[in-house]
Formats: sequence, C-alpha cells, structure tokens
Amino acid sequence: MIIAEAALMHDMEAGRRALVAALRDTELRIAVAESCTGGQLAALLARDIDLGPHLDRGFIVYSAHSKHELLGVARVDVARCEAVNPEVAEGLARGALARSDADLAIGITGFCGPQQDEEEVGLVYLAGAARAGAFRAQECHFGAIGRERVLDMAVAAGLTLLADLARGLRVPVFGANAEGGKR
Repeated sequence: MIIAEAALMHDMEAGRRALVAALRDTELRIAVAESCTGGQLAALLARDIDLGPHLDRGFIVYSAHSKHELLGVARVDVARCEAVNPEVAEGLARGALARSDADLAIGITGFCGPQQDEEEVGLVYLAGAARAGAFRAQECHFGAIGRERVLDMAVAAGLTLLADLARGLRVPVFGANAEGGKR
C-alpha cells in the first residue's frame, strides 16, 4: 500500500507540475465541473499558489438533476448509465465553459464505489473543452482500489488532461526566441 500511495502522490505532483508549466506566463482561466470528485479538483487548484489565480469557478454537480439544471447536460445522457458516460463528461465540460469566463473547462464523472448494481467501480470519464475549440476526452479504468484512491486518481488524471489542453492553447510571446527567452 505504501508503494501505491507513493505512486499516486507522484502522479498528482507530476500533473500539478505539468499544469503549472502549461499555464506559466498565461492568463488562461479554468472552470471545473465535478460529479464524482465532489470539488476535489477545484480545491486542489484553489489551494495551490501557482494554480489558484487561474481558477475561474467550479461546479459540483453530484446529482443527476443538477447536471442538467446547472450545466445543461442532455437529460437523455444523464439518464444513461447513472450519468457515467463520455457524453456526460463532455456535457459537463462544455456546460462549464459556456457558463463561465474560463478559457478551458473540465468535466469529471465516474463510479468510485462501493459496488452497486452492474456499475464498474473505478470507471471515470473526463473531458476537457477550450473556448478556442480544442477538445480532449479520457476514459479511465482504475479498478476497485477504494473510493478515496479512485477519487485521487481521477483528480490526478484531471490535472494531466488540463495540462495537455492548456499546452495546446499556449501562444508564443511576441519577441521570444526559440529557447523561450526574450530577444
């Protein structure tokens, strides 16, 4: 268990560092729409001195009804698979983007456990959307590793997805040379 926790902390820190690097010297703003993670990603962003200034807002949409009511996720998508599907993740991201001043947004939905009915514990969908049109999606199968660890792994995956999306939005600073320094 100690090795698994160390690996998780490494993933979380690697994702944080990647996002800090991607956002450095930008004014990009982030909105998060979280279901299964219940605001954990927004809290991580807010408490980080480098990432906090980039957080525009967060939506915690745990119930099926709130996904539609607050972010406009299609009712048919919310009704399917207890709102854990790629269309809901995309709807969360696009809805958060539309209802914020952010440049990029992420949506997270999943089954964190314990097992209920036929759901796959550890199945998490993430989607990222940018106002400039870029889109990323990810399906994760973390397995039945415990509710807290699934949540942490989903947050770590969210950091990495946001970093990837933000890197695609970086615009070279006018007057910068190939090494990134000013002329």
